[in-house]
Amino acid sequence: MNQPLAYVNPQAKVAKNVVIEPFVTIDKNVIIGEGTWIGPNVTIMEGARIGKNCKIYPGAVISAPPQDLKYNGEETTVIIGDNTTIREFVTINRGTKANMETVVGNNCLLMAYVHVAHDCVIGNNCILANAATLAGHINIDDWAIIGGLSAVHQFVNIGAHTMISGGSLVRKDVPPFTKSAREPLSYVGINSIGLRRRGFTSEKIKDIQDIYRIIFLKGLNTSQAIDMIEAEISATPERDEILSFISRSSRGIMKGYSRTS
Repeated sequence: MNQPLAYVNPQAKVAKNVVIEPFVTIDKNVIIGEGTWIGPNVTIMEGARIGKNCKIYPGAVISAPPQDLKYNGEETTVIIGDNTTIREFVTINRGTKANMETVVGNNCLLMAYVHVAHDCVIGNNCILANAATLAGHINIDDWAIIGGLSAVHQFVNIGAHTMISGGSLVRKDVPPFTKSAREPLSYVGINSIGLRRRGFTSEKIKDIQDIYRIIFLKGLNTSQAIDMIEAEISATPERDEILSFISRSSRGIMKGYSRTS
């Protein structure tokens, strides 16, 4: 349903039951799936690919050109999955020639004033609280929660089922299943409440705790910790996910907990 006060480029592909409120602008080379609601004063620029049953609130700007001086007008995209909610004044920039796309998964919630820069990839079921800001080339795995007013450095990786405290400066990679807080950002435990909510057994949660005690609490360097985990902890999907994440980290992982830091 198109409002007469909205502008929809004739080349945009908009499903018939999409609701478009007044003063919306939808550019060419845009695809919007069934059941999506586009609130007043939303701007959707070239290259947007928006899934089904999304809600986009007033003032959001989707698929603006990247804020990257190397960008030279190449045709890139923003891909947003199904059932994702994008609240007021969120900005999501499209990709550059580095990755060609910026991605937000299914069932995500991006609260007001969130910024997602070029070439970021956000998994499914993620929550970015108010005014969380992502620089370029950031990867966030499924079920991660980023606290409000947090700022994430470019090229950082954030693992699945993590929870990052509000107001954090995230300069290092954050391994899966962890909680992090303080300045500089540090390990403060595993996300046990989130894991229980998502069906992890007490045994699995204990195994994850044992792994992170070795990594963060025994005074070992990363290589020593990995060697000890491989020797002492039986292989599980969770163990292997943690080790794989750490082995891929180019920026290094966040620091361990310290009472004096």
